[in-house]
Amino acid sequence: MSVQVPLHNTPLADEHVALGAKMVGFGGWNMPLQYESILAEWDHNRKTVSIFDCSHMGEFLIKGDAKACGLDSIVTQTIVDMPVNTCRYGAMLNGQGGIIDDLIVYRKAPEDWMIVVNAANIEKNAQHFRDSLNANAQFEDASFKIAKLDLQGPQSRDVLKVLAPGIEKLSYYTFDQFQINDIPCLISRTGYTGELGFEIYCPWEKCKEIWKSFLAHATVKPTGLGVRDVLRVEMCYSLYGHELDESISPLEAGLDKFIDGKKDFIGRQAALARPPERSIGYFISASRKSPRAGNKIFDSGEKEMGVVTSGTFSPALQVGIGIGFMSRTSKDAGTGIFFGDEKSKSAATVAKRPFYKNGSLKS
Repeated sequence: MSVQVPLHNTPLADEHVALGAKMVGFGGWNMPLQYESILAEWDHNRKTVSIFDCSHMGEFLIKGDAKACGLDSIVTQTIVDMPVNTCRYGAMLNGQGGIIDDLIVYRKAPEDWMIVVNAANIEKNAQHFRDSLNANAQFEDASFKIAKLDLQGPQSRDVLKVLAPGIEKLSYYTFDQFQINDIPCLISRTGYTGELGFEIYCPWEKCKEIWKSFLAHATVKPTGLGVRDVLRVEMCYSLYGHELDESISPLEAGLDKFIDGKKDFIGRQAALARPPERSIGYFISASRKSPRAGNKIFDSGEKEMGVVTSGTFSPALQVGIGIGFMSRTSKDAGTGIFFGDEKSKSAATVAKRPFYKNGSLKS
């Protein structure tokens, strides 16, 4: 008999229900899938501004010298040279070179750090940090103390600067401390939709007040997990559980530029030991038919050569798009391939990333 595990709620669970959101279990959390149609939410994000409840993400607070406390050995990226108030994307690996998780490092002060990790991996990641840091580090899992709201879209800066004056100074992958309604918030500018975007980290118990302040703005609409997945696939961004997991090496996953091969880190030797036989690739369907995770990928001679990890219909391109692992010899842009199974195959063409090229991300 299966045991049903209760889902965690974010501080906004009742707000989502009251707004008519369709709820779904995701990574151990009860989350809004969508409020309107996926197409309507996509259109609003690409043209104006949307707000996402991302309070399910994990936040770890660490104090200590990055090298002396062991933090530097956990992350694949260089972090010791990070200026204060900057963010940096990277990953952490297991001893076999597989990806435990991808993450973003925030440097709040010379020896004050915040690490943002994926929701489904919070417990596993926290244990990895505790096991890997030494007595020179102070570690706190603050995932249920810090809530996270993401304001995304070309008009996000115009909306946010009214509530948090001064955010105009934030450049890409930087952050600072601000006040919203006299509530202290850490606000960063990274984004994952391809549009200009800001992340608002606030006290868990104050999240609802800030959420309502944003929704009081005429142009801001709440947006769910469904369209977020479409937006990230259009940008060719990887998602843990699809393009990333503990059986996948960072070289297979295309994370080469987020690895500092000159420093020592957990899993380095195993990850860099040999070139992978496959790596992540991107393709565009010849029709509106969308690939699905688990579909096989075939070369032009219909010989199996890979597997789809993510796929969706792209409102921007009006065709299906996909991400998947492919033979490294079959990834040249313009190469004809197929996706599907032995009984039904659909034509596609290998493409360069990203699929969506008109975003406001760095504007």
